[in-house]
Amino acid sequence: MFECRGERLLGILHEPADAGRAPGVLIVVGGPQYRAGSHRQFVVLARALAAAGYPVLRFDHRGIGDSDGAPRSFAELDDDIRAALDALCSARPGLERCVIFGLCDAASAAMMYCPTDPRLVALILANPWVHSEAGVARAYVKHYYGERLLQASFWRKVAAGEFDAAGSVRDLLRKLWVSVTGSPSDSGGGAFQDRMLHALAGFPGRVLLLLSGRDLTAAEFTDLCQTDTRWQAVLARPNVEQRNYPGSDHTFSDAEGLASAIADCKAWLGPVACR
Repeated sequence: MFECRGERLLGILHEPADAGRAPGVLIVVGGPQYRAGSHRQFVVLARALAAAGYPVLRFDHRGIGDSDGAPRSFAELDDDIRAALDALCSARPGLERCVIFGLCDAASAAMMYCPTDPRLVALILANPWVHSEAGVARAYVKHYYGERLLQASFWRKVAAGEFDAAGSVRDLLRKLWVSVTGSPSDSGGGAFQDRMLHALAGFPGRVLLLLSGRDLTAAEFTDLCQTDTRWQAVLARPNVEQRNYPGSDHTFSDAEGLASAIADCKAWLGPVACR
């Protein structure tokens, strides 16, 4: 247990047999998940990294799981992340270097936090969240509808008379319109995406991007990076690397994809541990 702004947070510390000079890894939880993660993915990840020699802390930020406090946006997690890093370093005297792993909007929170803490030497960002109504509409139009036509389940639905053609056409046309014109809900938006961009641009540590192939969140992030020259410049820096998992969904629920992502994390962390 540790405190953040007078409220108690709960974390699980995975201790290696011998950490040596290895940095600590903080797993930040995003969305409605708690410290175990979907299908216990964070438990599996933490145990694998601890077995490889890294002290790992996964925790519930305020308002999630077994921690106190009111729920809060991913864009308001700076205090929680700092408190968790303090707790990790306190539990491992002498630990001075840390890495954050974040999935979805936790990856976005990690980006926004990274330039504020000199202890951070690396980020592992899985399927970062850059959501806007226009962005997700473009991702659906570009990545979902064409693939759906190639799926046998779609044609079985059509053959069974269960396909709502009129409703689907209306939805497609609406998304086409929003993808081109934007959405009123996006007005004044871009604030958190810009915070992510500017923070990552100023981060001197190493960055690993993990992107799933069967995930609209990852697709929206990829589309943004392909169309925005500012993001292109940041991701083209030599400290940024990317790994792709074509068969994986948002949370790497397939065993093969999760195992591959964890193996890549361990291999990529090796040079960080040696510094």
